[in-house]
Amino acid sequence: MADLRHCADLSEDRGWPREDHKWGLLLTAGDGYGIDAPDGQGLAAACVVTRYGDTGVKPDLAAIGMVLVADRYARKGLGRRLMRHVCDDLLPGVPLTLHSTPYGRPLYEELGFGVTGRAEMLRGAFRPEQDGPADGPAGARVRPAAAEDLQGIVRLDTEVFGTDRTHLITRLPAFTDRLLVAEDPSGALIGYAAIWPNMDTHVVGPLIARDTAVAKALVAALAAGTDRDLRTDVDVRHEELLTWLKARGMESVAFNAVMTRDIPGLPGDWSRRWAPLTVAAG
Repeated sequence: MADLRHCADLSEDRGWPREDHKWGLLLTAGDGYGIDAPDGQGLAAACVVTRYGDTGVKPDLAAIGMVLVADRYARKGLGRRLMRHVCDDLLPGVPLTLHSTPYGRPLYEELGFGVTGRAEMLRGAFRPEQDGPADGPAGARVRPAAAEDLQGIVRLDTEVFGTDRTHLITRLPAFTDRLLVAEDPSGALIGYAAIWPNMDTHVVGPLIARDTAVAKALVAALAAGTDRDLRTDVDVRHEELLTWLKARGMESVAFNAVMTRDIPGLPGDWSRRWAPLTVAAG
């Protein structure tokens, strides 16, 4: 955590938002790796690794994110060196995943990653529907999560994500501004979602839901509690949700490739996984 300021400086150096709040989560729930700048000015390069399903032998899956090289040290092989260290020295044989911009994709392909999915980043001022029902609970009750819901959220997340993320999910109440759950008429948990501050936006994620109607209800409920622009990254296979979000005022910003190594695709149930907590950690 002592390097958080240097990590944020590195983000800013490459034209990214500083994202101090997100860096704080990543450096506590995961592990940061970096190369000190030879000129003594912070970091020359950095990345974070978040391990899931760690049994003490090796994790079931690890997500790599925030791969950054200071502009003054760009094109000198530092990013490649750091990634080889993480992938081959620290995590040999561990299934890996990351979200890649078009710029970073050639390096990751060189390191053995393949594209197994795509996510569309959306941003904008969310407009609720005027007639109400489409943004309603859709047969589900959406409410703020309470302390006693956390165990159920972890169980649902493990089922949908395909591996245990307890160390990340249990940090959501402190990290997010709002954490909501959705229940069916019997009281069974059928979804959960969170919204967290990131510079001048509120990010929606994670978003886990039984179906499109429940996903819409969770997003609408989260959006009702903020006057900031929303941002989220949605699996492109969820076409109905993407169309609905764009109709509500959000616009496409970018597409990122979901890449994996040593695994044919992400585990779990993609049909109930709508948006990640952050593309840096899944």
